[in-house]
Amino acid sequence: MIERPSTATSWITWTVRVAAVAAIVVVVWACLTGWGAIVHGHPLYAALLAVTLLVAIVSGWRTFRVHTVRPRWRRVLRVILIVIAIGWIALMAWLRPFSALEPAVAAMGSDQSVTVSESPTQIVLTPTGAVSATGVFFQPGAKVDARAYAAVLRPLAESGYTVVIPKQPLGIAFLAISAFDAAKTDFRGISAWVVGGHSLGGTVAALEADAGDGDPDSPVMGLLLYASYPASDISATLTAPVLSISASNDGLATPDKIAATRATLPAASTFTVIDGAVHAYFGDYGAQPGDGTPTISHDDARKQISQRSLAFVNQLSP
Repeated sequence: MIERPSTATSWITWTVRVAAVAAIVVVVWACLTGWGAIVHGHPLYAALLAVTLLVAIVSGWRTFRVHTVRPRWRRVLRVILIVIAIGWIALMAWLRPFSALEPAVAAMGSDQSVTVSESPTQIVLTPTGAVSATGVFFQPGAKVDARAYAAVLRPLAESGYTVVIPKQPLGIAFLAISAFDAAKTDFRGISAWVVGGHSLGGTVAALEADAGDGDPDSPVMGLLLYASYPASDISATLTAPVLSISASNDGLATPDKIAATRATLPAASTFTVIDGAVHAYFGDYGAQPGDGTPTISHDDARKQISQRSLAFVNQLSP
């Protein structure tokens, strides 16, 4: 039996078509505005974009076919699937990563001082000269291209420290919480670690430091926070020294938030503020929604962040 046109059927059909077009637009927009981060990021987001595009094309094409009469429960099911699809499309748009910009992209190149290697799951900056037994493991901020931290962390590699930057699935640090254990396995020559992170990455780094400071084989000997703070109170359990670097004009990890969470870190923790800097100045990925207005140059802020980070790692290394 051929389906008779009805208001409900027409509404559902046109909603599916609009959703399919919206999904295609989101995939194209994400690729046009975040291609570098998608290509160089963890492959999960790229795979989900491909699946989204395929499902959108198939779903849209099916609305132009002649259908038999569907029972009421199937129409209800289609409405539920449409609602889920709309949520999925919004999620794919929200997950679009911030792509790395210069000078971070240039810092991804190898030279006589540092060898840069990149895999689908991590970036490694390895000194070409004498290599310290202390390594640096750094978690990126939410949805930020891992390459965006190459310029600010490269001075550490130039000073002899191996730097490992994981590529987080979907750009969410909590989905890369096992990456530090993998790095410890992969880099057996490193006997101690400084873990750090930016924003949400710093929150996860705090968990990793708290769990790893008692490791008898390759302990965490320092926690480096960029515009970040712990999710819970680790003041009584974390034994590793802490350096918290924040920005006076940060609109996300604001000075008030940093001050309010001081007590969640050990009393001996060091807090330093980059005057005039903002949240996005801890990497090179452009402006970030909700951030403050900077009053110093990005180059100046980056230099200060690198210098203070290096001084912190140097004082911890044997």
